[in-house]
Amino acid sequence: MLAALGNAKAMKRLHEDTFTEEKTENVGGDKIAESKEGQLYIGVSDINGYQFLETIIFSGIKIKTFDGARLTFFGNDNDFELTSDTQEIVSEFSDTSNRFVSQVSFDISDEEIKKIQKGDFKQIKFSFKKKSITMDRVGQ
Repeated sequence: MLAALGNAKAMKRLHEDTFTEEKTENVGGDKIAESKEGQLYIGVSDINGYQFLETIIFSGIKIKTFDGARLTFFGNDNDFELTSDTQEIVSEFSDTSNRFVSQVSFDISDEEIKKIQKGDFKQIKFSFKKKSITMDRVGQ
């Protein structure tokens, strides 16, 4: 109602809620891991011959860092870790899901893509600063 009356703060909040709601309703990629702490959706993109693992993380934890993040896959045989492409990561809150939404891009190799596609992992840990979110592979 305040937004309709021209209140600048309310209009900004309404815009941000709508933007975040669109992200949660139109999640691209596949859900590969989840736990009580969060859910992880992924997709692979190729930009000028460089491959990136695009992730969306829904979590109760607000992620805010200028030091980047790590995504560790714990497998049956070999563990592997990906480092985020960007250093600044900031979550947005979604009123729709009552969770924080974080988009993070990671550098990835063909070999690592194949391991993920085969489901050659049991758990994934998303780490930033001194915090982490651990999730189990979906469909185990």
